Amino acid sequence: MKLSDSDFALFGLPERFHQDRAAIDSRWKELQREAHPDRFAAQGASAQRVAMQWSVRINEAYRRLKDPLRRASYLCELRGAPIEAESNTAMPSQFLLQQMAWREALDEAGSEAELDALVHTLEDARVETLRVIEQELDTNGDATAAARQVRALMFIERFAHDVEARFDQLGQ
Repeated sequence: MKLSDSDFALFGLPERFHQDRAAIDSRWKELQREAHPDRFAAQGASAQRVAMQWSVRINEAYRRLKDPLRRASYLCELRGAPIEAESNTAMPSQFLLQQMAWREALDEAGSEAELDALVHTLEDARVETLRVIEQELDTNGDATAAARQVRALMFIERFAHDVEARFDQLGQ
């Protein structure tokens, strides 16, 4: 293995969106045990520095692989369709209309029950968007279409934080 290997190669996983979280966690523990700097204490400072680099690289890969949003973004990038969320806001047109409806619902929400309903709607949208991302990446092999869905998922995640902030406002 090389530090420059993909996260999937590093963890010995197939390069696809669908992953078994338990397998990711288990492999992370194995890799951390193998690369822990304390195991190299007798070999000197240089060996410990290399082990530390490996440990950092393993943790970086783990954070990306265990998080569906990060994993999808990473796969899109590996397949030539970087997300570029700051400069590329392309999303499915139907989703843009949905965003407006959600914003309006949030602005009009005056009770925790209304916010709870919005939270459930967002969770359903999150699950469906993840399903579509998996289909685009693993079945259709369309990283560009997946990237649009990833940007939609990023909005859902950010908007969920806005809803939580609104819960806080109502509680005051």
